[in-house]
Amino acid sequence: MSKLGTLGARLHRGEIGYDFVGKRKIWYGISILITITAILGLTVRGLNMGIEFQGGAVFTTGKSSVSVSQAETFAREASGHDAVVQKLGNGGLRVQIAGIDTGKSDAIKDKLAADLKVNSEQINADLVGPSWGDQIANKAWEGLAIFMVLVVIYLAIAFEWRMAIAALVALIHDITITVGIYALVGFEVTPGTVIGLLTILGYSLYDTVVVFDSLKEQTKDITKQTRWTYSDVADRSINSTLVRSINTTVVALLPVAGLLFIGGGVLGAGTLNDISLSLFVGLAAGAYSSIFIATPLVADLKEREPQMKALRKRVLAKRAQAAAQGESLEPRGNESYEDDEPDDVTPAVVGPRNQPASRTRGRGRPSGKRR
Repeated sequence: MSKLGTLGARLHRGEIGYDFVGKRKIWYGISILITITAILGLTVRGLNMGIEFQGGAVFTTGKSSVSVSQAETFAREASGHDAVVQKLGNGGLRVQIAGIDTGKSDAIKDKLAADLKVNSEQINADLVGPSWGDQIANKAWEGLAIFMVLVVIYLAIAFEWRMAIAALVALIHDITITVGIYALVGFEVTPGTVIGLLTILGYSLYDTVVVFDSLKEQTKDITKQTRWTYSDVADRSINSTLVRSINTTVVALLPVAGLLFIGGGVLGAGTLNDISLSLFVGLAAGAYSSIFIATPLVADLKEREPQMKALRKRVLAKRAQAAAQGESLEPRGNESYEDDEPDDVTPAVVGPRNQPASRTRGRGRPSGKRR
């Protein structure tokens, strides 16, 4: 642990660093593969939408000795539709049947009570009509679209449009991966899932803004020197905030992992799965995208500017000249281009200088009194 802490401190101080931007093609390739897998999952399996989005009924029973598989069979026979059954902590059952006519809910309730051997009065029925489900789905998409637009506007004003584009790409990357995981594992999509998505998008944006703020601060006068390219400074910004990003991500993932694996898996609280899975996958994807996608993409976009192209040529030429003389101008992690002398500054004279004689030297002093 002490070695890990020392490594983190050295990364934070800039004494060591990793070339994230230089290896950006690797990260892009990994992200493309994960994104393609997520899209295939969405295409082949689709999303398991909850009744809040497609309409249906949820029946909650009291304590019952019937197993989950038996309850699914009874619910399918009573309604004619597939059902999702979850065991509750008090021994009861939560039976969810999507796409049924809500007018037949009383008949389905009575049939379930007889099959599950419980009193029909002990079964609570929550009904959602198809039109209400469509409204919920539309509102969810509208909220997501508004969030994206506001994010782009804010980043374009606070930073610049290139950073806004990079952040938007990272957010779409996070959403695609999270939704694709939902399709692959078959978890139900509920309003809690939408809340989780919006939460992790805000968290991912927070990590990205931290790196962008450091990058903006360190590139104010970058064109006045010839030692660092924009990509070099982008690497320095990632490394200086890397420990902070890792720490905050791990601290956030621990309680969410408790909800997902202990609450939903061990204790059987299946109602926690919808929001905990979106938070867990989204937090991990958001931390990844802010480090490996957003900042390298900004560096790619900035390096296409004429000023940055010219700066890169000057830097590479100066490094080649220094290499020919047996020197090295490769930037080190703990150095800053702000410490370099600008190109237009005249070098200081080293050694003694001959001061011009002054006619008035010594005048007015006792040792220089004229006779």
